[in-house]
Amino acid sequence: MIKALARTILWGGIAAAGCAQTVLSLQDAEALAIKNHPQVQAAQLNYEASQQGVAEARSAYFPSVHGDVTGSQGNPQARIGAGSLVASRVWDRFGQGVTVNQLITDSGRTRNLVAGAKLTAQAGSQTYQATRYDILLRVNQAYYDTLHAQALVKVADETVAARQLLVDQVTSLAQSKLRSQLDVSFASVNLAQAKLLQIRSQDGVRQAFAELTRAMGMEEEQAYKLADEPMPPSPPVNAAEMVAQALQQRPELKSLRLDRESAYKFERAERDLAYPTVSLIAVGGFIPYIHQLTTQTVPPEYESAAVNVDIPIFNGGLFSARREAARLRAQAAGQRVRDLEESVARDVRVAWSDAETAYHQLDVTAEMLRQATMALDLAQGRYNLGLSSIVELTQAQLNLTQAEVENLGAKYDYQRSNAGLQYAAGLLR
Repeated sequence: MIKALARTILWGGIAAAGCAQTVLSLQDAEALAIKNHPQVQAAQLNYEASQQGVAEARSAYFPSVHGDVTGSQGNPQARIGAGSLVASRVWDRFGQGVTVNQLITDSGRTRNLVAGAKLTAQAGSQTYQATRYDILLRVNQAYYDTLHAQALVKVADETVAARQLLVDQVTSLAQSKLRSQLDVSFASVNLAQAKLLQIRSQDGVRQAFAELTRAMGMEEEQAYKLADEPMPPSPPVNAAEMVAQALQQRPELKSLRLDRESAYKFERAERDLAYPTVSLIAVGGFIPYIHQLTTQTVPPEYESAAVNVDIPIFNGGLFSARREAARLRAQAAGQRVRDLEESVARDVRVAWSDAETAYHQLDVTAEMLRQATMALDLAQGRYNLGLSSIVELTQAQLNLTQAEVENLGAKYDYQRSNAGLQYAAGLLR
């Protein structure tokens, strides 16, 4: 008893300290999560990295310039005799120059690669949005769970106080021989059950705050006074409209569709490997030293330019295999889109059913609470007049506690279910 009272006083002090802290609304919690959560930050960095893929693919449009410094030593009378069909002369020399390569056309391959990279970057943006919405859903659920847990603590505290009062009254009556010791036992059992509810509800608050802290991406738990949120409106009449909306709004679907388009662009780029590639190469520089083998003077400067046309003829089926593999991967991406569309439609229907059920429970639990309150008042009056036993009164107390718990559960279950429905439909922002 003393330990339970100490825990109650300690938790009451913590709750009082929490009341002195900053009031945290749901919008504040969402803003903190978007700012702090590592999953959101990682998704944003991945999106920024995917944007660099566009620059990588586009770089093929620009010339590549290389500087070269070369020195060689060899036998001026010799020729290279193995490893090449060209019997190149070997000279002692030292030279430096610049080489420029410029793509003229690769039959559309680079264009398709750039388009695919842009689509991949856009898909990364949608993945970032999907991560944000996942975190927002977790924050909403954790926020309502914490509100629910705090409300249960309040119910538990009031229940303990009411049942303690009954125990004190019945004990006094028993000492005056107006009630039996059996009544005291029933009332004490009822009080013990209320204290168990109090202990468990306090633990539920601690667990809920831990989950809320994690959802907001914070390393250390802080005590907040949570602001209650207004009840959302009733869910729509049917889920069909929300399913259609979800198929248009869900960022996961947008991301997969963009990935599918990117895969088809890459398939076209792989197909373009079979067509000619035209490029320009130019070199220039000077040779400050060269061993003259003959009386013919080698100029100290050099420059040259050429246009090269590369026409694929046969490479063992490499390009055709790459093209076929890209085509199959693009088709697989299309099937993944279809699978996610079906999953999203199912999720919306399930979320709508949960929200609809939770909404209808609000009136039922409110009526249950009203009747349980009335029944307890009547049972208390009958017991005070000696017209009923302690069993009837304690049962009425149990019914009231259960009705209060159910009423609270219905309220926060609907708020939680509505958040899940908004997320499933792609409307949670």
